[in-house]
Amino acid sequence: MLTQLAIRSMAKAVYTTKKTSHYGLAFDHYTHFTSPIRRYPDVMVHRLLAAYLNNEKSANEEEYEIAASHSSTMEKRAADAERASIKYKQAEYLEENIGNTFLGIISGVTEWGMYVEIIENKCEGMIRLRDISDDFYVLDEKNYCIVGQRKKKKYQLGDEVKVKVKKVDLAKRQIDFILVQD
Repeated sequence: MLTQLAIRSMAKAVYTTKKTSHYGLAFDHYTHFTSPIRRYPDVMVHRLLAAYLNNEKSANEEEYEIAASHSSTMEKRAADAERASIKYKQAEYLEENIGNTFLGIISGVTEWGMYVEIIENKCEGMIRLRDISDDFYVLDEKNYCIVGQRKKKKYQLGDEVKVKVKKVDLAKRQIDFILVQD
């Protein structure tokens, strides 16, 4: 759960030719690339390093800035497509499980509901607050939880809950759960 929170809160990579530092490594000058090469920005950095090691002239900064910006856009688009395809396959799978009950972990909270990831299959859906009938729940943003106004029952990130698959909208890639209260 903490790993997911940390990853969600991290800034996404933005490629640029502008001088950047790395706070965590305490470097004034920093470039990120991997070996083996996994992304086009890695290819660009490897090519530049090879050129500079061969004493070639400096690259055209404007051209590289355009390529870096394009790479940032394409990487975001690829991540969005990956998320959408995963959500689609999860919805497709749970479409055949409407009415079934699963054990899950609260993976997110918002003012309108809580996201729950089923332990068994990693499918994630939402329990809408309006569908929890034992109290009126509101978001406590500071503590990553929802709290019942009358009974003060609390649901927070990482809590284990039992859910029933209520509805699946394949076109919207949405999964709705109902909280199964013991």
